[in-house]
Amino acid sequence: MPEQPGASPGRGSPGAVRHRSDLGRRVAARREELGLTREDVAARAGSAPGYLQYLEERSAAPGIGFLLRLADALETTVAELIGGTADLPPGVGEAARCPAFTALSEAECRAFLSTHGVGRVAATLEGEPAVFPVNYMVDGDLVAFRTAPGSVTATVAGRTAAFEVDHIDCAFSEGWSVLITGEARAVTAGDQVERLERAAHTTPWAGGDRNLWIVITPHRITGRRILVPGGHAGRDRTGDGHAGDGRTGRAP
Repeated sequence: MPEQPGASPGRGSPGAVRHRSDLGRRVAARREELGLTREDVAARAGSAPGYLQYLEERSAAPGIGFLLRLADALETTVAELIGGTADLPPGVGEAARCPAFTALSEAECRAFLSTHGVGRVAATLEGEPAVFPVNYMVDGDLVAFRTAPGSVTATVAGRTAAFEVDHIDCAFSEGWSVLITGEARAVTAGDQVERLERAAHTTPWAGGDRNLWIVITPHRITGRRILVPGGHAGRDRTGDGHAGDGRTGRAP
């Protein structure tokens, strides 16, 4: 019988999983990443859409049986859903059998970049190369991110910069990466800054006074992808194994 949003689903039941992670948020994020509705996931997991809504929006501790079905429906693992791998680096799983390693076209790279996410910019720290994660967004053909004036990442302005974004699917040992090289510059014109601020999807996760916009004009975009026969990336999306709108392979 499918779980229903009755009195405290799963609480006190045998095998109930109790954890401190935000299960509902992770379920919703994974569902949206796959482009699935609650009805889609409920049908896959043998549950009711109402219960899935309850799980996503309120605190619940479902049984391990339902979590296993839900993880399968969302093409991931129970550990990923409950946050058991949150403090681990991506890619701790084993390599899949017969993976296909391919190069991405520029159009595919731009699709994976999508509109925003978390990427990595290369800079120089005390004379040595260093890489820093930044929240970024795509502004037309440009990649833009905010940083603090005088910070290490601000030093890329006026230079040729390297910017990288990737996505790792540990459940299927699949992933992709996109590398951009191009000229970086600081945005100082007031109207341009205002336009970027209005278009920004989020403030920098690191917080603080990060109000200096840096944009990179790409002169080279390359990408690579690992696909696994039978893996979810080759089964859905646009039907050809490519992300149709870029969101499906997005970084956090």
